[in-house]
Amino acid sequence: MNYDLLKGTRVIESSAFIAAPLCGMTLAQLGADVIRVDLIGGGIDYNRLPLSDDGRSIYWTSLNKAKRSVAIDLRSGEGRELIQNLVCAPGEQSGVLLTNIGVDWLSHEVLRARRADLISCTIEGNFDGSTAVDYTVNCATGYPVITGNGSEDRPVNHTLPAWDVICANQAATAVIAALGRRYRERVGAEIRLALSDSAFSTLSHLGMLTEAELLEPERTSLGNYLYGAFGKDFATSDGRRVMVVAISSKQWTSLIKACGLEDIIGGLQQTLGFDFRQEKDRFEGREIIAPLIARWCSARTLAQIEQHFKSHGVTYGPYRTVRQLLEEDNRVSLENPLFEYIETEGVGQHLSCGTPLRFFGQQRGHVQSAPVVGQHTDEVLADVLGFDSHQIARLHDAKVVAGP
Repeated sequence: MNYDLLKGTRVIESSAFIAAPLCGMTLAQLGADVIRVDLIGGGIDYNRLPLSDDGRSIYWTSLNKAKRSVAIDLRSGEGRELIQNLVCAPGEQSGVLLTNIGVDWLSHEVLRARRADLISCTIEGNFDGSTAVDYTVNCATGYPVITGNGSEDRPVNHTLPAWDVICANQAATAVIAALGRRYRERVGAEIRLALSDSAFSTLSHLGMLTEAELLEPERTSLGNYLYGAFGKDFATSDGRRVMVVAISSKQWTSLIKACGLEDIIGGLQQTLGFDFRQEKDRFEGREIIAPLIARWCSARTLAQIEQHFKSHGVTYGPYRTVRQLLEEDNRVSLENPLFEYIETEGVGQHLSCGTPLRFFGQQRGHVQSAPVVGQHTDEVLADVLGFDSHQIARLHDAKVVAGP
């Protein structure tokens, strides 16, 4: 679902991959008019896997919902000038550029000479401008060494591009903050955000860097155990798995009551000197606790466990494939107002969502599907740059622009 909180704000996006397009979509789903500029025929990620049966990229269409699309020959001087004109078009709420392409002719310095209150947000790989992507950043964070059964000689990569996602949301926050200041002070802003800085600052905020700097020994992998309290995955009698977590004292009490372990746990505490009311002791005693929970879960089906855990207020979650998520979990269904069915050209009808933010008292609009490249070329040239039909036709004839 979309809102109109940024209605009237125009953002010109020239981007690829995940972080910048996701930032643009975040702004679009809050109401901004995000105009994505691509090469005629699409950029380097327009046909990226996975593809629909009709050959349309599900990757690209998922990251570019609610945007308008313009196809321009980015290699021609006239095409580049068109993009500069779109960025610097007059109007209090225009003059915003989002990019991760890093070309000189879209630099803040070049564009600011044409519009003093320009806001530009450039997403980079590293702070020095060198190249990096999520997967080359993640390997440096230390997480692959402690993920699952990872180690220095056998690191484990996770498949979520977490740093791209975090970077995208930080960039959207920065653009909104810069817009707020421009409305107040009539000044622009040059924003540069490195993907690796998003990752390493997150490590710092979570205490990971300080832990490694000050404490010995360095943290190692724990399999599927939760670090710092009690949490682990357990098998059910019908071949499923469930994650059980007891971080707070209330969560711990609910868990041992649900599993009927109060007397056994009490005896173990007296014998071994633990106080499992404390997170630290639950973590240190995890390999004593886990077999007890495992035995209880293995004698019951997932359905039985869920019913029992819900009635006792246990914090848990069943493991699911993405398809099982769609089939079993009402949080990803029309029961959740976040979701609705949309039609995307070349993909078909499918479940989709807008922003997960809920602004009470603000009406949500419908989810808008992704465009095809060049779908709005003529429309944008007319309503943003004021071109008439003859000017637009000339650009098409010269192959400077293209439609869908």
